[in-house]
Amino acid sequence: MALTTANKDNFKAEVLDHKGKVFVDFYAEWCGPCKVTGPIISELAEEMKDIKFIKINVDENPELAQNYSVFSIPTFVIFKDGTPVNQFVGAMGKEGFVAEIKKVA
Repeated sequence: MALTTANKDNFKAEVLDHKGKVFVDFYAEWCGPCKVTGPIISELAEEMKDIKFIKINVDENPELAQNYSVFSIPTFVIFKDGTPVNQFVGAMGKEGFVAEIKKVA
C-alpha cells in the first residue's frame, strides 16, 4: 500500500476502522530525525503491501498526538484492527522498523 497522510478528520476511517495493520508515523516538517526516517517509511510502504502506512503531522493535528501520548517525534504507532499494539519513538534504520513491525503478529 502507498504511504498516505491522515488528519483528525479522516483518522477514524483511515486507521481505527481499518481491518489489518496500520503503521502510523507521527512527525513534523521541522524535525530532523523525521526527515531521516521519512524515506525509510516510504520505502517500507512500497515493499510491505499487507500494511497500511500513514503519516500524521503533529503540528496540524495536536489532538491526535495528545490522544496517543506523542511527546517526542518521530513516534510510531502500529495499530491492528483499530487498536494500538506497538508504540516506539526515535529514528532507526530499516531493519529496526521491520523488527518492530514483526512484533505485531
